[in-house]
Amino acid sequence: MHIDAWIEGIPPTAVYAVVGLIIGLESLGIPLPGEIALVTASLMAVKGVVSPWGVAIVAILGAIIGDSIGYSIGRKGGKPLFEKLGRRFPKHFGPSHLATAERSFQKWGMWAVFFGRFIALLRIFAGPLAGALKMPYWKFLIANVLGGIVWAGGTTLLIYKVGKKIEPWLSRFSWAGLGAALVIGLLSAWIMKRRAAKTHAKLEAEEAARAAAAAKEPVTD
Repeated sequence: MHIDAWIEGIPPTAVYAVVGLIIGLESLGIPLPGEIALVTASLMAVKGVVSPWGVAIVAILGAIIGDSIGYSIGRKGGKPLFEKLGRRFPKHFGPSHLATAERSFQKWGMWAVFFGRFIALLRIFAGPLAGALKMPYWKFLIANVLGGIVWAGGTTLLIYKVGKKIEPWLSRFSWAGLGAALVIGLLSAWIMKRRAAKTHAKLEAEEAARAAAAAKEPVTD
């Protein structure tokens, strides 16, 4: 059973807890479909099954709390934690993905946490990597809170507002929500993988250039 169908089949009061939990676990570094869960719950709000405000609040709290826990884990475990995870889960924590995330942090600083919220694979790195790189917690917290509010609250509000306007169409094509979530998730993953591949190739080229330069250096007595 797909996660969207599972969420739609549980009691409405449990939807809030499940959505908050999934997003929280994804944010602390566990690869879970948080975006699909959020989109599914938002579509349920369009149908009046749950409250859009309730979905937005639990999603925001899950994102902020999960990222904060991930930050603490990353600060204690450091980079060796990512190396260990990379060996066990190369699809999500491979060297190329880590290199891309690190370069994002070097370029954007604390705002990598904010922008990372909108990219599926980078979302699981943001908290732990910020901790591993010893980012000051107050900087991390500001970007974490803003990112959580804009991503979770904004996604819920956007889907709810648009869904209300096209509700008759959605009621006849229930797969539309899943399709939209899959497109968003696949597009984010594709962008992240493409950036990771480019970064990996660039790192290899730089390493080869350094090795060639070192080989050309004259040996001094």
